[in-house]
Amino acid sequence: MKLKLFFASLIFFLAAAGLQPPPPLPGRAFQPPFPPGYCPHYGPAPYQPVFCPPNPSVTLDQQLRLTLVAAGITPLDPGPDPDPALVDLGRLLYFDKELSGNRDISCATCHHPYMASGDTLSLPVGTGGKGLGYMRVRGEGREFIPRNAPEVFNRGAPGWTSMFWDSRVSGSAETGFASPAQDALPEGLDSVLAVQAMFPVTSREEMRGQTGDKDILGHPNELATLAENDFPAIWSALMARLTNIPEYVSLFQAAYPEVPVAEFGFQHAANAIAAFEIEAYTFTDSPWDRYVAGADEAISNEAKRGALLFYGKAQCAQCHSGNLFTDQAHHNLAVPQLGPGKGAEAPFDYGRGRETLDPADLFAFRTPPLRNVALTGPWMHNGAYSSLTAAVSHHFTDPAELMARYDINQLHPDLQDTVQTGEVPVAVLVGTRDPLLQGLPALADLEMEQMLAFLQALTSPSTGYAIHDIPHQVPSGLPVAD
Repeated sequence: MKLKLFFASLIFFLAAAGLQPPPPLPGRAFQPPFPPGYCPHYGPAPYQPVFCPPNPSVTLDQQLRLTLVAAGITPLDPGPDPDPALVDLGRLLYFDKELSGNRDISCATCHHPYMASGDTLSLPVGTGGKGLGYMRVRGEGREFIPRNAPEVFNRGAPGWTSMFWDSRVSGSAETGFASPAQDALPEGLDSVLAVQAMFPVTSREEMRGQTGDKDILGHPNELATLAENDFPAIWSALMARLTNIPEYVSLFQAAYPEVPVAEFGFQHAANAIAAFEIEAYTFTDSPWDRYVAGADEAISNEAKRGALLFYGKAQCAQCHSGNLFTDQAHHNLAVPQLGPGKGAEAPFDYGRGRETLDPADLFAFRTPPLRNVALTGPWMHNGAYSSLTAAVSHHFTDPAELMARYDINQLHPDLQDTVQTGEVPVAVLVGTRDPLLQGLPALADLEMEQMLAFLQALTSPSTGYAIHDIPHQVPSGLPVAD
């Protein structure tokens, strides 16, 4: 009944605009006619593009709005507002280096409001480093973190079901979570974002530190002495630190008035960090958001043509789908391998294949979302591209050609020699490239400009406001600035 009412309303709306309804979503039997000469950008399931000549009888906005209906695009649901008491606690935890073994790095170091919730680096610099953003330098004997620090925009949206480039954290509070901790993951986590916040503090390279490290106060790093995957012990040691600070005890009690102090666990801290990230980095006021809400004038005609390319000829929405612009699936784009690599396969990074052990997942990484993408470079899972134009062009270029002419000068000097150019690794990387990229049509220069105009339209003008969330001081007394 609801479906019939929906289509009845849709037909009435489009009739008022002088149009017929768009093609059905996959699986729908509804197939109305189109205006004379109109040619949709979406064909039958599974979204096979149909390329058509321009039709002067259909306006650019009419064509784009029909395309958006066919693609299922609606205004983004940002999710519920987080509890203010949780946000207050999470804000201080997010910027407090007390959460790191050596007391020298915070969540904000790699996900900073000054840098669009990232760090502007191809690969992050973890514990032992100094400075912020492009000024950050590694400590002696320290490696880069193997993967680019992802942005954290709009992570409160209910559509999110996975975190990290390899989705090693996934699930929901309703269905349960999968994580590296398996059965050791504590109960009481509010979201998949909160589960994600449990793990950077356990990583030696990111925040925990190495055996024998001393913190910035000269004290032994007690977190680094714990066993590699003893997650409960690491989380317990962190809570011992936090509950030894009276201001944090008060903040935890305000956020969780029903929980005795002795029962506070790091899951409560993780929920608070997630609440702050949702509060600080949720933006639904981009020009694209306003256009989807009905304001035809919100984006330029160039951006509208770029959107038609995105959902049509260029086939970007095969992976960058939905209101989050990600299918949360994993794809091998044959991105040049660089950096220290990960695990036993270093200097390579097998991506999702490390988690599933499935050869089909080799070098596959989760599709990144695209909101505010113009601000979040360098791009790709390892920051291989310093230009958004180059990152987009990568999808439409022969992979062997890409490898042959990849410009290492766009990388930090310490990363340039880590690019894997050997014949065998390149052949394997290219040979397992996702079939979805095969046969993509080349884009003309004008089309590339239109595509970039569309991607620019995904930028919220309010992202800079997050700098007002930076506290002047934190309960530990450690410096906030890096």
